[in-house]
This record gives sequence, C-alpha cells and structure tokens, in this order.
Amino acid sequence: MKKTVDVSLPIGPVHPCFKEPARIKCSTAGEHVLSAEIELGYVKKGIERIMRGRPWQEVMFLAERICGICSVIHNMVFIESVERISDIKVPKRAAYLRVIVNELDRIQSHLLANYSYCYTIEHETLAMYLLNLRETAMDQIELITGARVTCAYIIPGGVRFDLSKESEKSLLGALEKIEKDLIRYNRMFESGPLISLRSRDVGILSKEDVKESHAVGPTARASGINIDQRTNHPTYQDLGFKPIVRDSCDNYGRIMIRFDEVFQSIELIRKCLEKMPDGLIRGGGEVGAGETTWIGEAPRGELTYRVRTDEYGRIIDIAIQTPSIMNIEACGHYMLKGVDSAADVTATFISSDPCIACNER
Repeated sequence: MKKTVDVSLPIGPVHPCFKEPARIKCSTAGEHVLSAEIELGYVKKGIERIMRGRPWQEVMFLAERICGICSVIHNMVFIESVERISDIKVPKRAAYLRVIVNELDRIQSHLLANYSYCYTIEHETLAMYLLNLRETAMDQIELITGARVTCAYIIPGGVRFDLSKESEKSLLGALEKIEKDLIRYNRMFESGPLISLRSRDVGILSKEDVKESHAVGPTARASGINIDQRTNHPTYQDLGFKPIVRDSCDNYGRIMIRFDEVFQSIELIRKCLEKMPDGLIRGGGEVGAGETTWIGEAPRGELTYRVRTDEYGRIIDIAIQTPSIMNIEACGHYMLKGVDSAADVTATFISSDPCIACNER
C-alpha cells in the first residue's frame, strides 16, 4: 500500500512566532502539507458566563478585557448594543470621537499584525520599524482616552473625554508621521525580493473558499470579497466610507490590505476632525430592558454581540461572536492545505491575524 503521509508535524502551542498559544497539527508528504488542524483551548476565560447577571457598568469593563489588541471595538459594540436596547441618542461630536479612537485602535492592531508576519518570515528590520511606528498610534490613544489598552472610553450616550485643541494638533502631527513612515515601509514590503518569495502564491484562500468558510475582515477582503460592517454604521456612512478589496488571495494580499487600511484609517480620522462639530460629548440616558443583536467591524472582521437586559440594566444573557472564529477555520481548512514548505505554515497562520484571546473569550 502506498504511504501518502510521511510526517505528522505539530507546531505549538508555544512558539516564538505566536503571540498567543495555539497548536497546528499538520499531515505532510515531505514538506508538502496535505491537511491541517488548529487546536485551541489553552487560555479559555469563560467571560460570557461571568458577564451574566451583572450590571452593564461591570460588563462594560469585562467586554474590553476580552482582547488586549482590539479592546476599543469590544467596548464600542457592547455600548452601542445597550444604547439600541434603551433608545439612547449619542451627540454628533461624541459619535465622531468614537470613530477617531476606533480607527487609531485599528491602526495599531494592523501594524502589530504586519509586524508579526515580517518577524515570522525573518525580515526583522521591517518588523521592528512597524512595531516602533505602532507606538505613535498607542501614544495618541493614551492622550485621548487616558489609557493605552483598557480605556473604557465609550459609555452609554457618549464618551468620557473631549478632544482639546492641543490634543487635536498632536493627533494631526502623529497621523502625518505614521503616513510618511508607512509610505516607505509599504514600499519595502511591496518590492522586497525576500518578501515576494515567502509571500506571493503562498496560503491561497480563493473567493469560493471564503464563501464556504464565512471568513471575514481583511482575510476575506484580500480574496476579493467586498464585506465590511463599517458600511452599515451611521457615522461611517456620513464619512462616505467604502471598503478596500484586493484579489491576490495569498499571504502577500492579506498583509498589503492591512497597509492599505492603515492609510484609509488616517483619512477617516482626518475627515472626522474636519466634520466634528462643537457641542456635548455626553447625552445621558438610562439602560433598560430589551434584547438586540449588533455588529461592528473589528480589525479582524465582524464582531457580533447578542445582548438581553432586564429593567435594572443587568445582563440576563449575552453571546459574542468574534471574527477569528471564522478566520481560523478558513486557515485550517483552506490556507494551510497545499502549502509547500513547513516554514510557510507559521507565516500563513500569522497572515490571517488570528486572535486567540478573542476566540477563547
């Protein structure tokens, strides 16, 4: 009988290229990957169970602790869910401030994802440039919200702090620096021969595979699927937001689309600063009983909250669907299958920007 599987290759759960623990189990013939399975469950938090029965004031802080890389969007989607339940209106200025902080969070998340990929393919120079540039975005988040990661900036009916003229000037200067440096780094990635060798036509996820696996976010948009939940958000609609799509379907496309989206986030923040009126940043309101489902666009794709509250604003039931659930499935079933080198397994996995903390909420 012909032997088709030479080696069962386990990678992880602890690996120098992984930000969080996960195990990839590959069946290979030589170095060609025949099939792959991604095993999770090393850092399960059970946070949805902890949320049930607690008042929204406590759950708000728990929501942003689901993930340290995209905490702002968890804060935003949860608060917008309770606002929809209770018909709480948000002042225009606060709505634009929410978008500014959310896009700064997207910039730092995308730069971190691309840093991880460059580090994985051993282009450490570009990796360190990107990690250093991320600090500029993190500094601006801290300047506006008072904290770098768990800032609890968005509250029912508005935001906690206004943006002063001095902070606005600092933000515009930071955006100019990020844009100027990123033009250079984008060119380095786009034209680097090592990067091309390690990234083009590697980790293929076709348009049909995306539809089959329900992949979302930059992972889907790099395969030609025009899907972005920001198109359904009223503030983004005011800004004339349109998704960016590429069609190379490989590791190269997934990294390039994150570079594209950082430039897009910079433009969105500038538009917010131009259009943002003076006025209140908190409209007030009281959280009551009801049930809703609300979806936001996290840096990795669709983030869904299903929330049910009682008349005192306590969370009776909550379910959270994070984008990495679908993207990791797409990676295991389609992107890793057919990879020609064991060294490209980790690079392909990292190119989908998996968030284990979100998955194991």
